[in-house]
Amino acid sequence: MTRYFIFFSFKGTSYHGWQIQPRSLTVQEILDDKFSLLLGEKIRSTGAGRTDAGVHAAVFCAHIDCRAPDLDERNNLIFRLNRLLPDDIAVKSIRKVLPEANARFSAVSRTYKYYIARAKDPFDYDATWFIYGELDRELMNKASLILPDYSDFTSFSRLHSDNKTNICRILRAGWEEEDHRLIFTIRADRFLRNMVRAIVGTMIELGKHKITLKVFEEIIQARNRSAAGTSAPAKGLFLTDIEYPAGLFA
Repeated sequence: MTRYFIFFSFKGTSYHGWQIQPRSLTVQEILDDKFSLLLGEKIRSTGAGRTDAGVHAAVFCAHIDCRAPDLDERNNLIFRLNRLLPDDIAVKSIRKVLPEANARFSAVSRTYKYYIARAKDPFDYDATWFIYGELDRELMNKASLILPDYSDFTSFSRLHSDNKTNICRILRAGWEEEDHRLIFTIRADRFLRNMVRAIVGTMIELGKHKITLKVFEEIIQARNRSAAGTSAPAKGLFLTDIEYPAGLFA
């Protein structure tokens, strides 16, 4: 058997996240089905992580094992696969990797972006959270600078999740403005379920001056999900990058 990393993107609006679930349409189910059909063998992929229902991925990775030793050299394979896939899932590349490479556990870092619309745009409805009114971006960026000082993000983790640890190392976080959008970018070695959406939702309360910077830091220190704000809607969240060591690729 040969192992491959599959790099692809998907619009999450119509799916109940990445991972296969009973009685729910997921991206993994669709991808596995089309690969199995095309390759003539049962394929079960392993993804880089879970995504919540409605979350998008500009970049996602999954690994598969199959009998074919040269998938990455078949020039028309990606074209044929994309013809089978629905319009909201697109495979970008297929790369042979070492047998021990794992799409989830070999990742060095992941980057997410969250998009806030500052003007109503019907063409952006499924990909942004529209917020009317003033937001203090300078204050929200001060909060972003606090995040790398901490490692336990229990306050931003989904309750009753199956995390073995709530420890994460945030490498970068910050807000920028682009046209009529505010964009939050956060990069870390790993993320907890619902973590980015909970951070964004709490930062929006800070940006509206409903809480202070001191309270934001106290929320992190509390290690209590009920202390933090409401999670931001899934539709504004994008996974935009996954970093792997170069030595994994065969």
